[in-house]
Amino acid sequence: MSKLRDCYEVLGVGKSAGQDDIKKAYRKLALKFHPDRNPDDKEAEEKFKEVGHAYEILSDPDKRAAYDRYGHAAFSGGMPQRGGAGGGGGFHDPFDIFREVFGGGGTGGGGIFEEFFGGARRRGGGGGTVERRGSDLRYDLEITLEEAAAGVEKQLDLRKFAVCDTCSGSGSASGGGLRTCSTCGGAGQVISSRGFFQVQQTCPTCHGSGQVISDPCSACDGEGRVQKTSRIKIKIPAGVPENARLRSAGNGDAGLRGGPAGDLYVVIHIKQHEVFERDEDDLYCEMPLSFSTAALGGELMVPTLSGKASVKIPPGTQGGTVFRLRERGLPRLGSGRNGDLLVKVNVEVPIKLNSDQRAKLQAFADSIGDKNNPLHESFLDRAKRFFQ
Repeated sequence: MSKLRDCYEVLGVGKSAGQDDIKKAYRKLALKFHPDRNPDDKEAEEKFKEVGHAYEILSDPDKRAAYDRYGHAAFSGGMPQRGGAGGGGGFHDPFDIFREVFGGGGTGGGGIFEEFFGGARRRGGGGGTVERRGSDLRYDLEITLEEAAAGVEKQLDLRKFAVCDTCSGSGSASGGGLRTCSTCGGAGQVISSRGFFQVQQTCPTCHGSGQVISDPCSACDGEGRVQKTSRIKIKIPAGVPENARLRSAGNGDAGLRGGPAGDLYVVIHIKQHEVFERDEDDLYCEMPLSFSTAALGGELMVPTLSGKASVKIPPGTQGGTVFRLRERGLPRLGSGRNGDLLVKVNVEVPIKLNSDQRAKLQAFADSIGDKNNPLHESFLDRAKRFFQ
């Protein structure tokens, strides 16, 4: 920051802005330019420092008053000092600013900032073992349309991390071989300095747990979990849609050394059906209809997911007509009702006629002429100019 800009301009607030407005503006910009979100971006890093510098001044009433009166000249060396407008002590840890804005209070507080950028949850107050939650898992499950319509319970066999039976998840062969990590002092995090900028990282010795094991369990190598094939039952509700994601809490990977397990997400895929197509809760199918039934009317038997049903065909039914069978589709989740079954009929024309059938059909055609074909007549009315 070779040239210091106006602090109010940096945060995008007016000189009459209250502390809440200043904190909101700082939080938005700090998250935007944070190095974790902008790796290897020098410009973003400089802007992150700049908004931190501006917030350092404007968040302190004494410093802000001095700045409003004298500008940056109020501070020795052009940088605000910790502990008063002109005192010594250097620029403070940027993480303290985050904790002040987001909550947590103090170096070990663990507020929203730590959680947002991948921090761990602690068991208890100021120290102790850090919980390492297990990973969430995804399982893609294919079911039939009939199973989706009726609902079904499925048994899944999947390979995942489960709690070690030998050490009961502690990772210690004796169950008491845990000691505080000497590298991080049990915090699970270490702070490295890059000039005045400090970065908090997961401890490389204990990998964030805050503890190391003096007698690691031989069955799990101290992790407190081993890979096993687990059998899980899951209930799939009637009417489940394609790509639905069902959550099974606690059935993901077991956590490290007694940490909570992740969740299992089962993604539903429905096999293509040989007769029906699905449109949300409705079913759709096409049925052939004989020429004679279309002309004379009659009854057509159609399939449904629960058996067969009868559809009355009125005389003169045209090809492409759609008949609706109410509530013969799939259940509508949470409504207690079903969708509909839509049946489209396609009039089937005979392809092979003997001489007697051909003569009778020709006599029939001659007897009705063109005046008993409303669709044909309607088309000719609209397209008559093409035939002139």
